[in-house]
Amino acid sequence: MASVGPHPAVADVRRAVREALADVPGGRLVLAACSGGADSLALAAALGFVAPRAGLRAGLLTVDHRLQPGSAERAAEVAGMAGALGLETAEVLTVEVGTEGGPEAAARDARYRALGEAADRLGAAAVLLGHTRDDQAETVLLGLARGSGLRSISGMAGGGGRYRRPFLEIPRATTVAACRALGLTPWDDPHNANPRYTRVRVRARILPLLEEELGPGVAEALARTARLARDDADALDEWAERAYLDCALSDIGGSVTLAVRALEDLPGAVRRRVLRRAAIAAGAPSGALSATHVHAVDRLITHWHGQKAVDLPGGLAAVRRYGTLILAISPIP
Repeated sequence: MASVGPHPAVADVRRAVREALADVPGGRLVLAACSGGADSLALAAALGFVAPRAGLRAGLLTVDHRLQPGSAERAAEVAGMAGALGLETAEVLTVEVGTEGGPEAAARDARYRALGEAADRLGAAAVLLGHTRDDQAETVLLGLARGSGLRSISGMAGGGGRYRRPFLEIPRATTVAACRALGLTPWDDPHNANPRYTRVRVRARILPLLEEELGPGVAEALARTARLARDDADALDEWAERAYLDCALSDIGGSVTLAVRALEDLPGAVRRRVLRRAAIAAGAPSGALSATHVHAVDRLITHWHGQKAVDLPGGLAAVRRYGTLILAISPIP
């Protein structure tokens, strides 16, 4: 009698994780960030199956944001599932969520900071994240709404570095089906249904409306757009990084000075990337630095008529003086 393989959804998530880890040397530790939701639970289960067969060690990290009652108990429950999922280690990372950038951004920043610190401490080769194709589509729509350029619609990177997202080509329905087939019961975070959060409104209202009005496949098309945009954005960023080195006259903590003439010779898409890079190097928070800010600084190069300094997030300002553009803490001496 022929053996029966795994459920198609289970096979899909395992294949995605296997491909995401193809370049990780044997014996290294790989961690799954798991909230207990269907996406990250399917991810952790797939890692627990794939890792030992690939000669890798595997562990689980779960973050307690302390934003709702019972969060500590819930995080402990998730960590306690590690052994049953085939993962050899598990840790609960308790974080303090600030307020900068709004609740969603603040929680994300705290989460990634904790995951990064844990990966460093444990010597992990990679941290796997459970974002799906649907998450990617939501990210593209949010980027379009911000109107902040090509990078904002290029979505989340799939892999190759510390953080890897094996499921960006997999719909959320597949992770739900995988959990069901494996007998796993995901936890539904109440925050994921709270319309006060922008991403929840995109997920519950905007994407379904687009599917209804434009036909099925919108999420897949948006994710494909992200892949194409990311390739272009990566190429422009690489060009801009080289250009920054040519334009920067000084780059000392809290102050960057650029040569205006060198900036004038650059295509707009590259020049604005250089300006954004300079503002962040001078101390502007990247999450608060918008396209509007960058375009205002760009006008100091392209439409110069002696205007005053441009105010930037983080208490910075940009001012043009004697053929240079200075980005520093305001007021600039």
